[in-house]
Amino acid sequence: MRKDKIIKRLEWYYPTELFNAWLFTGITLFVIYTYKIIDAFFLVYGLTIMTFILFQGQHYWKLKLYRLTNKKFDETKNLKLFRRAKQINMVLIVIIPFVLGLQWLTTNKPIIENNLFLWGILANVIGVLEHINYYHRQLMIDNLSDIKYLLRNKRLKVASLKKDLDESKI
Repeated sequence: MRKDKIIKRLEWYYPTELFNAWLFTGITLFVIYTYKIIDAFFLVYGLTIMTFILFQGQHYWKLKLYRLTNKKFDETKNLKLFRRAKQINMVLIVIIPFVLGLQWLTTNKPIIENNLFLWGILANVIGVLEHINYYHRQLMIDNLSDIKYLLRNKRLKVASLKKDLDESKI
């Protein structure tokens, strides 16, 4: 993809990711305000992971835009930030089964009757997928270039953030 097209894409893409991060922050606060925490903590946990990773993603895309438009930023500091965020994500993801079990034990309801529990499963799965999308393989296929790559190579692209982390010596 040409540099000018990438810049145009990032000019709408990173604000959209930022909007989504704030939207899910609002949804998380709504859930906390509306439901008893004992019934909703697995959902809140998943929404929190998802939101945390969305904020990382929007920050990454903003920095990619800065790089392409020659705006100054501290690359070393930000690469360290993403490395640390990746570690935190992994800890949060490893804890998911324990939070799931705790939620299941405290609700005293069958899973099928507890919509918050099912929404919690969805939110946690999306959080894991967001982590994979940014730090491993690009799961988001949202333009013709991505479709062509997938058809030509029969696999998903390596995530841009992963490439940047792998290429850095930090």
